[in-house]
Amino acid sequence: MILEHALLPVIPGRERAFEEAFAQARPLIEAAHGCRGVQLHRSVETPNEYVLLVQWDTIADHTDGFRGSPAYAQWRELLHHFYDPFPVVEHFVEVR
Repeated sequence: MILEHALLPVIPGRERAFEEAFAQARPLIEAAHGCRGVQLHRSVETPNEYVLLVQWDTIADHTDGFRGSPAYAQWRELLHHFYDPFPVVEHFVEVR
């Protein structure tokens, strides 16, 4: 399993609108092939920062599958205008 970690810096004052847009966008990623779970968390200390955690079967399910899909175009349209700067996205594997 791959864990996608994205730190989402939302433009201050746009948090509520972002959360509403994310609620619309969430089913798009949850329906993607290889997606096993999605979590969005808001920072207590910095309320305009969020962390997105997505569990994928493989990196390719995210990078080629979801990002190459029409659903990603909708995701981008719903969410990308909220970020400044653009999020840093990394993929992690569990250490046992």
